[in-house]
Amino acid sequence: MMRGMADALNVHVFGPPDAPPLLALHGVTGHGGRYRALAERQLPGYRVIAPDLRGHGHSPALPPWTLEQHVADVLAVIETFGLDAPPVVAHSFGGLIALHLPRHRVGDLVLLDPAVSVRPQDALAYAENAAATASDPVAAQRGDWPAAPDEVVAEEVAAHWTRVDGGWRPRYCPPAVATAWSEMCRPVPAPTERTLVVRALRAPYVGPEFLAGAGAAKVVDLDCGHVVYVDAPERVGALVTDFLEG
Repeated sequence: MMRGMADALNVHVFGPPDAPPLLALHGVTGHGGRYRALAERQLPGYRVIAPDLRGHGHSPALPPWTLEQHVADVLAVIETFGLDAPPVVAHSFGGLIALHLPRHRVGDLVLLDPAVSVRPQDALAYAENAAATASDPVAAQRGDWPAAPDEVVAEEVAAHWTRVDGGWRPRYCPPAVATAWSEMCRPVPAPTERTLVVRALRAPYVGPEFLAGAGAAKVVDLDCGHVVYVDAPERVGALVTDFLEG
């Protein structure tokens, strides 16, 4: 892995420098380093460029934290790396950001259980919990990723959890996370035919209203939890490869 700075954001890069680029966007409370295993084991033919979103990981936490600012940050990464309409793999809140990117600036989109059907009452509850800490980070991460191998949970804790106020929390800015939940209640642009939507059947983030307006986008259901690339990495890797190279 190589880590560098692209404009405001910290960026993780995996894969051969001369391989086709693939931009990867993580979800709320996450970080770009989560894509390491998927990139190295399932997508070895790509150069995966995975920024930490504003307020997450090692990127600056300064506001604003709006969708418009996240879009501007991602476009700055595209500019800095000299990418020409790269394909994008995006999870959860990252999928919502991907749908707001100018269509001519990106190629095919693979949306991994995008956060496109968040109910306002749920967003409020999640936002109010953004500053919570845990006494045992391994147990807390295991609660979020029940299907992940122990070594994957341990790697995530080591890379992303930090001591805060006498407890532990992933490395993110709580106001940025609370704002992200609010942004998930905004109207969602419809996907185009150049979009693959991977829906997690054990999560509530892709609802029937979004699917009804998905038009010619391809939709694949996976019987797994929300973080599909952790729960079903081989399947996700195959779906990404088949869609982008098909």
